[in-house]
Formats: sequence, structure tokens, C-alpha cells
Amino acid sequence: MSFSSDAKAELCREPLSRKCCAQAEAYGVLLFCNSFTAWEVRIVTESGSFAARLPALFQKAFRIGFDSVSGGGESKHVFTVTDPWKLSVIRDAYGYDGTESLAHHINFAVLEEEHCRTAFFRGAFLAAGSVTDPQKRYHLELVTSHYNVSRELTALLLEAGFFPKEAIRKSNYLTYFKQSEYIEDFLTVIGAPLAAMELMNAKVEKNLRGSVNRRVNCDAANLDKAVDAALEQIEAIHRLEERGMLQDLPDKLKETVDLRVAHPELTLSQLAELCDPPVTKSCLNHRIRKLMELAK
Repeated sequence: MSFSSDAKAELCREPLSRKCCAQAEAYGVLLFCNSFTAWEVRIVTESGSFAARLPALFQKAFRIGFDSVSGGGESKHVFTVTDPWKLSVIRDAYGYDGTESLAHHINFAVLEEEHCRTAFFRGAFLAAGSVTDPQKRYHLELVTSHYNVSRELTALLLEAGFFPKEAIRKSNYLTYFKQSEYIEDFLTVIGAPLAAMELMNAKVEKNLRGSVNRRVNCDAANLDKAVDAALEQIEAIHRLEERGMLQDLPDKLKETVDLRVAHPELTLSQLAELCDPPVTKSCLNHRIRKLMELAK
């Protein structure tokens, strides 16, 4: 299963306790499903968990069942309502009469309570939402073919403290998040804290991996610099040797020459500890500079 499928399966474990919340969740499903008109409701989903939840959701919200259910298994699940009486029950639940469009606007009066708005977001995500595997990238979106529904959803999300972005993909309108923090909060609020936690863990793992890579790259760069410096110092010592100048050096510089030649892989700090007695890195660096000047 995909990360998005797992998140929807977790959402479908949310109990259907209040009738008002069931109606709000069903409202989100209806406004974001494949078809919601005065003569038909048609919901198509690939999620087995959502397909199992839908009959119970509509029973709790409207006390009605679907007129037909098809698909299942590896094919898509298709739920339809065409019975005029059942459609009138759905219209009445949202305060519409038979002449008004149900699909192109959100009736905010139905979503006055915070818990109902949360249920509405959950229904919209179950019907037309997706979230990308956080191991790849951060992206959560809700898709609708209705411009006004998309704009009104954004207004609801802003009122709830979320800050989504909007885009158009072909003939569909997208409301989406790309910031991991917003996706975590949204999933947690609508009832998928485990999915949110998995996203957090993936982000921590990414940050840790990035930190380790930066540290390794930094250490490698420092090592390269140390090796280059050591080679330059040894070349200077060889020039001094070719000129017969090593035997005339002071004892401290002779000790530095011997240590540098014997341990070309060590840093100045490590060489300083090998001196007898040990000296500071600054002191050894001063001796090295003296040798480099003599070699010039």
C-alpha cells in the first residue's frame, strides 16, 4: 500500500459518533466526489477502507443506503444514488431545495462547529485527496473540478489556521500543502496522527542524513587540506635537505622536521602532542612556518 492509502485507512478507523459530524464528513465526500447533482450521486474510489466506510457513513448521516455498489478487489469501487427520494433526503440535510446546485458551493452554515469542519476536511481528503510518500517529497493535495468549492475550501482552511496554496491542473483546481509542518498538522487534525508521525520521522531521518553528509564532506575537505599542507611541508624539507641546511637547524626545528617526515598523515595538533615535551598547535605552526621561510 502507498503512504496515501495508509493515511486513508487510518482515517477510516475514526468512529462515526455524532450525526452532525457524519453529515459534515459526507458533505466533504459529496462535494469532492465524481458526481453530485440533483439527479445523481456517484462516488468512485480505489481505497478499500474508504469503500468499507461509505455505507456506514451514509447510514449514519442520512439513514439511507446506496442504490448500487460495483467493483471491488483490484478494480475501483463505485457507489451510486439515483433514487429521487434519497436524493431529496441528502438535499434537505444541507438546506437545499430541488432547484439549487449542490455541487458548486459550500454551505458554511452546515460547518459552524469546529468538529464538523474537521469532519468535512476528512471527507474531502477521503474522496479527492492524496499525500506523497515523505521519503520522496512533501506534498498533500485536495482536487475538485469546481472553482468555487476550491476557493471556499481554502477559506475554511485559513479560518482553521492552515495556509494552503492553490493551483490549476488541466480542468481541476488544487488546494495543496508543501510545507511538512502544515501536512503534519492537517493529518493530525483530521484523524491520522500515525501518518503524521511517520512524516515527522521521515523528516528527522532526512535532516540527520543531511547533517551526517555535511559533516563527512566537511571532514573530507579538512583532510584534503591537511594532506596538501603536509605534502607542501615535506617538499620544503626536501629542498632544505638538498641544500645541506638541515644539520644547521636548531634542535626544535630538527625535531619538527623528523616528526613531519615520519608522520605525513597527522595534523598539526597531533604532531604537537608527539613533541618532547608536547607543545601547542600554535607553537608547532610557528616552527613549520619558519621551515617554509627557510626553504624559500
